[in-house]
Amino acid sequence: MTDTHKTEILHAVDALFDAETAFLAELTAHPSTRGNEQSAQDFMASELGMRGYDVDRWQINVNDIAHLPGFSPVIGDYDDAVNVVGSHRSRTGKGRSLILNGHIDVVPEGPLDMWDTPPFEPRIDDGWMYGRGAGDMKAGLAANLFALDALRATGFAPAADVFFQSVVEEECTGNGALACLARGYRADAAFIPEPFDEKLCIAQIGVIWFQVHLKGIPVHVERAGSGANAIEAAIPLIAALHGLEDRWNADDRKHPAYQHVHHPLNLNVGKISGGDWVSSVPSWCCFDVRMAIYPGADLKQACAEIEECLHSAAAGNSFLRNNRPEIVYHGFQAEGYVLADHKKAEAGLAITALEGAHRRVTGRDLEKTPITATTDARFFGLYADTPALVYGPTSEAIHGFNERVNLDSVRRTTQSIALFIADWCGLESL
Repeated sequence: MTDTHKTEILHAVDALFDAETAFLAELTAHPSTRGNEQSAQDFMASELGMRGYDVDRWQINVNDIAHLPGFSPVIGDYDDAVNVVGSHRSRTGKGRSLILNGHIDVVPEGPLDMWDTPPFEPRIDDGWMYGRGAGDMKAGLAANLFALDALRATGFAPAADVFFQSVVEEECTGNGALACLARGYRADAAFIPEPFDEKLCIAQIGVIWFQVHLKGIPVHVERAGSGANAIEAAIPLIAALHGLEDRWNADDRKHPAYQHVHHPLNLNVGKISGGDWVSSVPSWCCFDVRMAIYPGADLKQACAEIEECLHSAAAGNSFLRNNRPEIVYHGFQAEGYVLADHKKAEAGLAITALEGAHRRVTGRDLEKTPITATTDARFFGLYADTPALVYGPTSEAIHGFNERVNLDSVRRTTQSIALFIADWCGLESL
């Protein structure tokens, strides 16, 4: 690829950027929270089809993936869980194949009155697009698609097979990406433009989700002392879990990739419910917890430590001592992933290709960083022996109110992805 052609690709991204911005706004307007992704996936399938890609749209069957490494347990069914993959098949097959992965699902928007403007009515203000999912990670999906469009605008296509994946379930299990592997999609590398400030993610933590169910003794509040308050019983258990969090974050337990990261393993009590009547001592309580683990940590051992922590804390409560909390695992059972652990030459080659693309676009060396979250990269890296690069635009307030993505960063990311594809896959004439 000549320097002149690189310049043409960058200019092509610029020429298409108004269309990319409009595409991102339309995609963000779809309220694709878990179970409601169908309209957004219909839109993605239509856009891929109009571009001439072979479109594969299917409903995930849990029975097809439940036995696979990396599967996370689910509560409920997958009647509405639909993946979309658009395939480019190279005529020449001269280059290295690539998966361009992104997730269509977004987290709930929360109370609408805490947003400045409606979360699914995207707006642009001072170079930022606001809206739930604009950053996490519909801007990444747009960047992947329009990077390919830019190559086509210069008269070329990737000289290797490329699989554009729009998956569900990333925000709670990752089973959408796992379903793509089960369906047979494989490549020499994977690229996921999650919103991490145009930095390459070199390590990510693992995540465990679980529920703690507590039972109490309901009585009229006038006789509260003779009952057992299930909601109040949760308080010492949550405190005990935070104690476990502190122990896991001790310096002598840190993974090498996180030696200089303060408090990389975060526990969050994300939901709590309980009781039936204000004047009745609550007979039940359930709280949902997210806990992080280091790459390489054994999931079963981590779960055993969590259970021991809760049961030990329950032993200090006169009622819970004989009515132990029930622990239910649902959602993430995710291992951590370290890009540098790959021994295959493709890992280093992919990083080098991205470094060159990033430098050409930004004029700066590519910064590499560990993150304290998880992504779908683990499926490719751990279970398909495929190096997975995570690199995407600058976003703010993801999972929060007034989520936004920086449009100049989206443009640069799209340019970097386009140059990366051209280098990694090679190019063939249309």
